[in-house]
Amino acid sequence: MNWISNVVRPRIRSFLTTKREVPDNLWIKCPDSGQMVFHKDLEANQFVVPGSNYHMRMSSADRFRTTFDDGVFTPVPLPDVAADPLKFRDGRRYVDRLKDAKAKTELSDAVLVGEGFIDGAPVVMAAQDFQFMGGSLGMAAGEAVIAGMLRAVERNTPFILFAASGGARMQEGILSLMQMPRTTIAVQRLRDAGLPYVVVLTDPTTGGVTASYAMLGDVHIAEPGALICFAGPRVIEQTIREQLPEGFQRAEYLLEHGMIDMVVHRHDMRETLGRLCRLLGPAVEGEDAHDDEVPLLESPDAGSQGEGATAEGAAAIVAAAAAQDAEAVVDAADALVETAKEVVESVSVNGTPDASQAGSDDGVTGDGADKTAEAAEKPKAEQTSLFNALGLGGSTWKSDEPAAADTDKTPVTKPSSDAKPRGSKASAKE
Repeated sequence: MNWISNVVRPRIRSFLTTKREVPDNLWIKCPDSGQMVFHKDLEANQFVVPGSNYHMRMSSADRFRTTFDDGVFTPVPLPDVAADPLKFRDGRRYVDRLKDAKAKTELSDAVLVGEGFIDGAPVVMAAQDFQFMGGSLGMAAGEAVIAGMLRAVERNTPFILFAASGGARMQEGILSLMQMPRTTIAVQRLRDAGLPYVVVLTDPTTGGVTASYAMLGDVHIAEPGALICFAGPRVIEQTIREQLPEGFQRAEYLLEHGMIDMVVHRHDMRETLGRLCRLLGPAVEGEDAHDDEVPLLESPDAGSQGEGATAEGAAAIVAAAAAQDAEAVVDAADALVETAKEVVESVSVNGTPDASQAGSDDGVTGDGADKTAEAAEKPKAEQTSLFNALGLGGSTWKSDEPAAADTDKTPVTKPSSDAKPRGSKASAKE
């Protein structure tokens, strides 16, 4: 009887009835409201719970599918790294954990890098997958982020990063911490190239990732309700032994205190990123950035404002011509000032006449007479303008030369009133 009850009857029952197993992930429960959502509906809504608007965590493949135009992208080749450099082992071997994570996510590591278009703008994008060992930062993840940034510099495109990580990977020790300064240097390469670096902070972004490249972007965007911190709230509460305010270290709290730039709903993320890339990204490709047909420093008389010249080129030409004209005016003014000084010195220093030449027109002798004669040959209008320019017209000018010494044996007589030079020191003594 036991054989019939335990073997025959179960076999007959299995032939007559078929038992269908329900998958565990067929219905997903919202962590915020407890609402049950069918997984197909949740995926169609970009993993946002319809009722509570709660943003569930997304895989890197789903990020790329919903962000790139038509979900099409080209993977960026990543360098190979040592799988287990420290031969780490805790409860399990590190290589076994890596195998399970790769089989679960179908990724080589926690970061996926690809290039494509967002609203027609070329971009290079990287996304961390929290399902791969908590999106932890290891050697392979650091190399992936650096490779993506260098690819953006090579292609002259913006770089976008979706951050989701629990911090550095403890199984790689100091080697994982070394990725923090290395990725920081890669961010500086983007800055030197003048390319925008946009960071999207998702739930959660914590630890060494927050302390390095995740908070070094030009624009920081966060999803609603995302946890963004270095140390978690529980650790802080246990350290300071105080109750933290509600919503502490969440995206809205950080936006209110100026830590991030904006909080964007996931349905509006693609449009926001496309607008930022068009606004901050390079206007033209690298090889077309300079047009040799547009003259920049030629004179307007050279025909540079023809059909090939743009408004900016014409403005540059006019500015250059104006600068050259101003420089020429300054040089001419300097030359006129020097000439005026020579004329004034000749009149004031050598302007004391002798008795024998008291009735002469110039009232000077020797070298002073030659200089005065040369000055007299210039048009009277030019001499008048020079004196006016120097502020000497109608004023008494005093020479900086010392007065004649008493050892001068040449007798000085008072010249006639019509021949006495203006401003001479001899006339002042008389």
